[in-house]
Amino acid sequence: MRNNWCLRQVEMPMTEDQIKGVLRKFDKDGDGKISRRELKAGFKSLGLRFACFRSRRALRYADANRDGVISEEEINELARYVSKWGISLT
Repeated sequence: MRNNWCLRQVEMPMTEDQIKGVLRKFDKDGDGKISRRELKAGFKSLGLRFACFRSRRALRYADANRDGVISEEEINELARYVSKWGISLT
């Protein structure tokens, strides 16, 4: 008799630390800051829909000093905001 076991893919939500690691990789020019353009490209690379809209909203939410980029000090707020979207690992 043959066992018909089904393997399911399990989705686990990412922790804020994991999200911070992913966000830091978006910094393509290595200046330690994430621009809206880098954020948009990063969100697209994750397969997120509406990357342009999401990057604008995320920047507006997390950019405390309104300099137009996300610095290392602001990345915690950005990770907290992005974690609300329910990004998960499969």
